[in-house]
Amino acid sequence: MAETQRNLGEFGFAGDDHVVPFAVEALDIRGRSVQLGRLIDAILSRHNYPEPVARLLAEAMTLTVLLGTSLKFQGKFIVQTRSDGPVSLLVADFSTPHSLRAYASYDAELVDEAIKAGRTSTEDLLGKGVLALTVDQGAHMQRYQGIVPLDQTSLEEAAKIYFRQSEQIPTDVRLAVARQLVRGEGGEARWRAGGLITQFLPASQDRARLPDLHGGDGDDGQNGHVEDDSWSEAQALVATVEPSELLDPTVGSERLLYRLFHEHGVRVFEGTPVRDECSCSRERLHGILAGFTAEEMKESAEEGVIKISCEFCSETYHFDPAEFLNKDQ
Repeated sequence: MAETQRNLGEFGFAGDDHVVPFAVEALDIRGRSVQLGRLIDAILSRHNYPEPVARLLAEAMTLTVLLGTSLKFQGKFIVQTRSDGPVSLLVADFSTPHSLRAYASYDAELVDEAIKAGRTSTEDLLGKGVLALTVDQGAHMQRYQGIVPLDQTSLEEAAKIYFRQSEQIPTDVRLAVARQLVRGEGGEARWRAGGLITQFLPASQDRARLPDLHGGDGDDGQNGHVEDDSWSEAQALVATVEPSELLDPTVGSERLLYRLFHEHGVRVFEGTPVRDECSCSRERLHGILAGFTAEEMKESAEEGVIKISCEFCSETYHFDPAEFLNKDQ
């Protein structure tokens, strides 16, 4: 996908639900910034999750679009957690060029207990498990998957560990989520999310080399860093970003990037739109059911109807077993 460079403010700003790539050549960094508005509110509202669960899934979706929109081919990028905490599963699925869907699985009683006890951080809700980042290039290509242990780890930190260990690319990740009141809409609260990923990609590989990768048990991961003035300065600048800046629609991705890097000269590129689109369809499910045997069809039916609900978009499809069984007669 070709990136079109544009100056700050040229042709307007990308606005919500667009991932904005950027580059700061003086610091040898590239990255992407995003603010998610109606898209993320629609997905979370559809499921009616408890607020801490919704907040966690919003972080996963934000991370997914920041990474998934960098793909240069037709395929999928999937962020998935499996863990022993109150939220046992998060799945955020991005299909190029712009489709996002997501869902969470959780224990309602455990989540309620966590809320009452005030233990609703990412680390508390996920517990111990794994974060898997999967690149799927289609049926005829090999899948690539990176696994990061989750042990009282935030999604931000887990993403940094992934890039440090698997890609050996110095990376900083910032995520923010909030439910905000919207003016002019009767005081209704809507979900918003924002994210920023910054990566150190100098022309010289020696400058980007990580001198000390994770050493195994007992390694706190603090030695996996790059002693480079440009990367140190970039990290220091990114550290100044407040969560409110990542979320504020009056700031926007381009203005935020200008605030951070204008002294070094920041270039932004045409934003990539992200849409709330699920890949499920009646036709696809019909094709799957057509392969069932008569016995499997009978076991799947309830009161003479086969009901299939999509976990991602909550759409429910109804099928009459007779339309499949009659084909065999």
